[in-house]
Amino acid sequence: MSTSSKQLPVRETSPLRRTLIDVRHGLLGLHKALLVAEQLTFERIYGRIDSTGQLLQLVMNDPWFTWIHPLSNLVVRIDELLDDERALTVDDVVVLLAEMRGLIRPSELGDGFERSYYEALQRAPEVVMAHCEMKKLLSFPAL
Repeated sequence: MSTSSKQLPVRETSPLRRTLIDVRHGLLGLHKALLVAEQLTFERIYGRIDSTGQLLQLVMNDPWFTWIHPLSNLVVRIDELLDDERALTVDDVVVLLAEMRGLIRPSELGDGFERSYYEALQRAPEVVMAHCEMKKLLSFPAL
């Protein structure tokens, strides 16, 4: 198979890599749904966010959005694993998936992420849909 100078060679996708790519996609959907839900609630209380730049600054620095950071950090960790030149190991993926399963457990009585996540699920149908998708992606038996 020849490739033109505009095409990059396709990296063989192992089942572990495919799993991470699928989970990353679902995690990004959940992350986006949470950001939108939090933005809407923030704007109802504090007024309109005028630009994407302002939203980005709020997401990175405002305490209102900091509870979402553990989810953001998981996306970054997946990206690092996918970009790493060494082969993925089952242990790499199992540890990350277990951490994700532990993180996306909402709790009405909890605090921090689990409480804020519970509240987001109560007020935003898009978050519920993204949560269900993540639960499906994470429901397969441990590798």
